[in-house]
Amino acid sequence: MTDKRENVLPDYRIILLVAFAFFIFYLLLPIMTPFLIAAIVAYICSPLADKLETIQIGKFKIGRTIATIIIMALLVGVITLILLIIVPLMQKELFLVAERIPVYFSTFKQRVDPWLIQHFGVSLAIDSAQIQAIITKNWKSAGDFATQFLRVLSDHGLALVAWLANLLIIPLVFFYLLRDWHGLVDRVEQLLPRRWHSKTTNIASEVDLVLGEFLRGQLAVMLLMSAFYSIGLWMAGLELALPIGLLAGLLGFVPYLGIGTGMLLALLASALQFTSIGQFIPVAIVFGLGQVLESMFLTPQLVGERIGLHPVVVIFALLAGGELFGFTGILLALPVSAAIAVGLRHAKTSYLASQLYLKK
Repeated sequence: MTDKRENVLPDYRIILLVAFAFFIFYLLLPIMTPFLIAAIVAYICSPLADKLETIQIGKFKIGRTIATIIIMALLVGVITLILLIIVPLMQKELFLVAERIPVYFSTFKQRVDPWLIQHFGVSLAIDSAQIQAIITKNWKSAGDFATQFLRVLSDHGLALVAWLANLLIIPLVFFYLLRDWHGLVDRVEQLLPRRWHSKTTNIASEVDLVLGEFLRGQLAVMLLMSAFYSIGLWMAGLELALPIGLLAGLLGFVPYLGIGTGMLLALLASALQFTSIGQFIPVAIVFGLGQVLESMFLTPQLVGERIGLHPVVVIFALLAGGELFGFTGILLALPVSAAIAVGLRHAKTSYLASQLYLKK
């Protein structure tokens, strides 16, 4: 009897310990976002660090620390390049749109007024000069960046300081996580109960395979599709090609959301910019080719149909994570859903081999 109790009691202790850990994690959710962002980026970059640390130049061998520094420098360079190139371009295009909004309203009125008068006997009361004056006034006030920044700083100083602190925490945590990634994983593995060790490590390996290929492949697809949509819409003559293309590509991690949002915005911008139906055709062709390129070539090659989560599961996981835990939940939605999917596959295999299923 004593032996049985000794065998059962540790299981309850472990369950209680895991439940307590999840409870503490839930309480700390408001401050977990920078740590989760750093962990996800470190997880994605870990294979690159593994390859870099094995490179040897003469007698000098790049270690894990130098490899981590190189990756951080590359990330900082990419982010800086994006800020220096894309942000001014987007600002220029948005300024151009702001200037042309009165023209867009006039064009819209010319096209809709005859139909409204014919069917309903009413007309749109749109004053282009008044719209231009309002836009100019607000644009100039928005352009006074220093005044606006000081006002926000005085009104929300503590919130801004907290946001900046979280922003500075991300690279610091990322450095230590990426440098010590394998050591941290080994320490967690050593804490596993020996009788669960084999099964747990097998499941963890499958989760790592599914999640790693999914995240890295999906990131590559998002970047390639952003470039494709931006270049394609620019060749189609759309003035807002860059922001719409980037949005359509980066929202691609949610199935059909990227192409749906991008097409809707592109058609709206085309309706305001173009004067004939024929000019809409190149825009529609870009999104048609983009859907074919993504679904038939990029996703199968870079993500893989067998390891990608079902689109409905991805949508539900993102919505549920955001509803329950906010932005932190969105960050954890795909990792948790991938782990659950692997666990359910093992549970299904055990169930199909059990007497409950086989017994007639």
